[in-house]
Amino acid sequence: MTLDQYRSSAKVYFDPLVSIAIRCRLTPNFFTIAALFASAAAGLLFYQRIEFWAIVAVALNAFCDAMDGAVAREMKIQSMRGDFLDHAVDRYADIFIITGIFAGGLVAWQIGVFALTGVLMASYLGTQAQAVGVGRYYGGLLGRADRLVMIIIVGIIDLFFPAGFGGLAWLGWMLLIFGILGHLTAFQRFAYVWAKVK
Repeated sequence: MTLDQYRSSAKVYFDPLVSIAIRCRLTPNFFTIAALFASAAAGLLFYQRIEFWAIVAVALNAFCDAMDGAVAREMKIQSMRGDFLDHAVDRYADIFIITGIFAGGLVAWQIGVFALTGVLMASYLGTQAQAVGVGRYYGGLLGRADRLVMIIIVGIIDLFFPAGFGGLAWLGWMLLIFGILGHLTAFQRFAYVWAKVK
């Protein structure tokens, strides 16, 4: 995970927004549920081939996903229930967005399924490490924050250069990378946990 390493650096930019959210009595769960609706909208918009607004919805999802944890930490109300909700919503968000991209015909379904299974398995093994007593482990090549930023950037590129490269749209290349790096990350996490447990 690369972008997650810069969370502390980004804090200075989010602090004013977090303060406003708290003054407006917006809870962490508000942002988590807003992230869910934004991702569902993104998936539907990708499916309908309304890519510009789909990208806007992905950006909103990323913003809300960052804000829920930031607000919870500032209010000192982090909880297992909130963490559980956040992870469940994140997985649904992955499903909505990636499925919307390939179900709408922007990418071949085979590439879409490859990407989706890679993303879900990497995420699953990250939390399954905690279930077997190793502790949550998020090492690997591509984290969720990285994926969201890539979807936004590649989506914009795809708007201006829809022809893609080598017969494949830019979003197609992106999902192919998600699949490869997702499955590699899943293998990395599996190997790490396997070495730790008896």
